[in-house]
Order: sequence, then structure tokens, then C-alpha cells
Amino acid sequence: LMIGGFGLIIYGGPLALMITVFVVQVKCFAEIINIGYAVYKMDNLPWFRSLSWYFLVASNYFFYGESLVEQFGVLINNVDFLPFLVRYHRLISFSMYIIGFVWFVLSLVKKYYLRQFSLFAWTHVALLCVVTQSYLIIQNMFQGLIWLIMPVMMVIINDIMAYVFGFFMGRTPLIKLSPKKTWEGFIGGGLATVVMSLGLAYFMCQVPYLICPIEYSAELERMTMSCEPSALFRPQEYGLPDTVTTWRRILGMKETVTFYPFFVHCFFMSLFASIIGPFGGFFASGFKRAFKIKDFGDLIPGHGGIMDRFDCQFLMATFVNVYIHSFINIPTPGKLLQQVFMLRPDEQLELF
Repeated sequence: LMIGGFGLIIYGGPLALMITVFVVQVKCFAEIINIGYAVYKMDNLPWFRSLSWYFLVASNYFFYGESLVEQFGVLINNVDFLPFLVRYHRLISFSMYIIGFVWFVLSLVKKYYLRQFSLFAWTHVALLCVVTQSYLIIQNMFQGLIWLIMPVMMVIINDIMAYVFGFFMGRTPLIKLSPKKTWEGFIGGGLATVVMSLGLAYFMCQVPYLICPIEYSAELERMTMSCEPSALFRPQEYGLPDTVTTWRRILGMKETVTFYPFFVHCFFMSLFASIIGPFGGFFASGFKRAFKIKDFGDLIPGHGGIMDRFDCQFLMATFVNVYIHSFINIPTPGKLLQQVFMLRPDEQLELF
């Protein structure tokens, strides 16, 4: 049911995905903050709950503003009052944070100093874990839906297959934080994730809707998701070592192999999802054990809260964003033109 719902959201396009990410982010933040209030028993203090939500608003203004400026710069500059917000976006964001900071200091109550500062830190850790990762998820999405969908599916596949292998073959405990996790499930789930991710990538690489970067077209005055597939998503021929080539020639096979270059990146991402991804879940398990709670929430019957389902997804999204900027960083003529159009008219003339 959840996978079907995710498919429906993908069909709804980038806007539906952005709204979904925002809703998930707000719910995860609420679940983490509510645990803090329960642990530190601060319900009797005025303003603190309001302050936490204010910092969430300020953080979202900054991060979503950064995304809008980067992706919709041309459109924003055509609206009279928006260029002012763009030029001073970071100043406005910093001013919003400073207002919250001063508000917090003025709300301090003598006998609750330690608890208040603890919750202040708690709020900022929640913002770092949830809001920052949500921003990175959206950044990944604008590179092409495949960079959002594949990591999400890798984590889901790994979770399911680790459970299946652990259920039927599990004998050796993996980690004390999660007693039900086994080495058999960890290894079997990891291998299955790599194989199934490559199979899924084969089909996704053939769908332009999924592989094209999401860009704003000044000519069409709307977002576009159509493009000539980059070399990353076109089959390429690769040579093999001489020994392998000789054996393939003897067996009557082609001396070269053909596959999508994206498969290489998919392989490394699936390795991360299989080896490091589960540690997001272990971290969440340790967090819940530290505060003696079973789940982050009870929104999903039998599965806990939203944060219980997204503990690994946030870690995976961060890795994919770092990976894109380190090894992909897809440049396009549209992005270059968008940067040019964001300049003042006199600055544009200097380029010509």
C-alpha cells in the first residue's frame, strides 16, 4: 500500500513530491520534538513549543528559498517584488534566526535553565537531521526523479530483503541495538539490494520522465522534464581485459559489453544502502532505547511513526547528494542560461 502510494505521488510530478517531502519533514520534526517535551517535561513553560516551530519555519524559509532561487531564478526576477527577496534572502533568513535566538534568551526561566538549553539543543539537532536532509532530497530530485526514486527504493528493497533472509536463514545476531537483526539478513539483504537495484535501474534508464533534470523553461514559461538523455543514461560499449576478451571470443560472444553508465553509480549507491544505510535504523533504535520508547509515534498502525520509516532514508539522501556533487554534478545549458538571466541587465550585457 505504501509503495503504491509512493508510485501515485511520483505520477503527480515534482510538485507532489515536494509537498510530500515537506509534509514528511514536518511530521518527523513534530515526533522528535514531542519526545523532547516528554523527556524534559517542559509543558509548563511558555513559548518553548512556539519557539521550536518558529525555528522550523525559519529553517524552511532559508532552505526552500535557496531551492527556489536556484531553480526558478528566471521566473522570480520577472515579478516586481521578488528580486528584493532573492538579493537579501540570506540576510532575511539570518534575521529570522536572530529573532528566534533573542526570543529564546528572553524566555529563560531561572530554575529551568538546564532543561531549556537542553531542549534548545534538541530543537537544533532535529532541524539538522530533518530539515537539512529534506532540502538535500529536493536538490537530488531536481537532478532527475531517478536520483530520488532509486535511493528510496534501494532502502525499501534492503529493508524487505534483510527481513526475508533473516526470517528464513537468520542465526547469528548482528548488533545488540537491534536483537532481531542477523548477519544472514544483513548479507543476504545487501546482495539482493545490489542485484534488484541494477534490474530496476535498467527499466528506469529508459524512461525520459525519470532521467531528465527538472528545469524552468523561460521560453515555455513552465517546468520541463523532457531532454535528450545524457551519456549517463545511454547504453555504452566497454572493452574488457585481454584474458576475458579471449575467452569470450572462443565462446563466440562479443568482445565488448554494453550497459548504461548509470549502472556503475547505481552499484555504489546500492552498496551504501546495503552496508551503511541500516546504521540509520540502528541509530534510531539506540535513540529510542535511550529514552525508553518503542516508536517515534503511532501514525502508522504496526509500524510506529513517520520517523520510524524514514530513519534510513535521510542518511541515504545525504549520501546521494554528496555523490552527485562529487562524481556527477550534471551541467546543462538550461542551468547556465538560468544563471545568466538572473543577472541584472547591465551585467548580462557584459557577457556579450
